[in-house]
Amino acid sequence: MTDTLITAKNLQIALASNNKTLVKGIDFSIARERVALVGESGSGKSLTARSLMGLLPESLSVRADTLNVLEQDVLSFKVRQWNRLRGNDVTMVLQDPKYALNPTHSIGRQVEEPLILHQKLSHRERQEKVEAMLDAVGLKNPKQLKKMYPHQLSGGMGQRVMLAIALINDPQLLIADEPTSALDHAVRDQVLELIYKLVDERNMGLLLISHDLEQVADYSERVLVMYQGKIVDRLPAKELPNAQHPYTKTLWSCRPNRNKRGQSLPVLDRAELEKLDESA
Repeated sequence: MTDTLITAKNLQIALASNNKTLVKGIDFSIARERVALVGESGSGKSLTARSLMGLLPESLSVRADTLNVLEQDVLSFKVRQWNRLRGNDVTMVLQDPKYALNPTHSIGRQVEEPLILHQKLSHRERQEKVEAMLDAVGLKNPKQLKKMYPHQLSGGMGQRVMLAIALINDPQLLIADEPTSALDHAVRDQVLELIYKLVDERNMGLLLISHDLEQVADYSERVLVMYQGKIVDRLPAKELPNAQHPYTKTLWSCRPNRNKRGQSLPVLDRAELEKLDESA
């Protein structure tokens, strides 16, 4: 197994209709580590993540000098090659299980589906793996849970099921796109701790897209900060409280804090950012 899972050089994502560039020539790599991609809505985080799985709509075009996933040049991938990669070597957990899970299929069928698509196992072997995976993500009574449907689950249980689906084939990279944003605060840390625990146990890479900088600081190893389609800052996660880049400092200062209740949030000096961009 390779240690470098993702290599992107001069990655650009643009609207195919008018060639307007949304992700503007970014460079990054991801190994078997926990990397967080942060930034305000519209900065290009989710577009970047989806480009790594071939999940961008046809209205967007992808260009890069290099875009390798598990040492494969995915810029030349056909649909069949993406289908072999997705759900097997690289998987994604989305924001809200209410929309990501199929309401007409049982939990057992949905967790089993990646095994049917990517592995040659008997029915009994698949069922054993499904139950073991549901147990691994902290869901009790997996034999009974398999028969249930998404509407019968809480948000936290639904997110654990989505994690089971993502990990059932022992992938090398997990992309988690705001995996706790649809959960109440009491459950968020539990789910994120579970994700990090399973990633470490399985020696995987993790790309976490998040707005919660305190969670990122606590659990990630490296942080990539995006602003208006560019990566403007890179730093160890533990250094977020001491960030020097004006955009990263503003993001950190705007995180929710009861001690700042009633106070005005800091305002980003976008002119200063433009000067930094011009001098870069």
